[in-house]
Amino acid sequence: MSWIFAIIKERWFLMTLLLVNILGTIYGYYWYKYQLIETPWYFLPFVPDSPTASLFFVFVLIGFLLKKQNGLIEALAAASLFKYGIWAVGMNLGGAVVGPPLNFINFMLIFSHLGMAVQGLLYAPFYKIKGWHVGAAALWLFHNEIIDYIFDMMPRYTILSPYQDMIGYFTFWLSALSVFLVWRMRKF
Repeated sequence: MSWIFAIIKERWFLMTLLLVNILGTIYGYYWYKYQLIETPWYFLPFVPDSPTASLFFVFVLIGFLLKKQNGLIEALAAASLFKYGIWAVGMNLGGAVVGPPLNFINFMLIFSHLGMAVQGLLYAPFYKIKGWHVGAAALWLFHNEIIDYIFDMMPRYTILSPYQDMIGYFTFWLSALSVFLVWRMRKF
């Protein structure tokens, strides 16, 4: 297992992951383009959840490459990558349960978001996260729940609209789990 940690800190690996995350972030914001056009400006930072999570991780990777880490950005990245990675996998699988079977786009979203969740945790041994960083990340995630499920700014999955309350409840606990994981990670 130690060989994995050696590889993921190599410059070539960090550069490759940086490129993948930049491209994924751009595609993610593009994915949200129609919803962003209709979103009031003051909610814009809270609507494109997954691309914002991967944008945080872009800054984490840049910090690793420049040897200038930022624990707050690392906490935001780790918590949001895990949360939105798992959330998107769940929504795609849930959509297949109540609607049409999974297609190529669904599989692409499932695997890319699963990768998001894994990469955020994989780099945990290298983060410099303090307790207040976790608190700030928790505030960001839970504030985002309010924006999404009280002000109806959640990502649009039309087939799952009838289950919005249940999804909001699931998402709240997924945020709690994400914060707990980041809190535990900082102790190792």
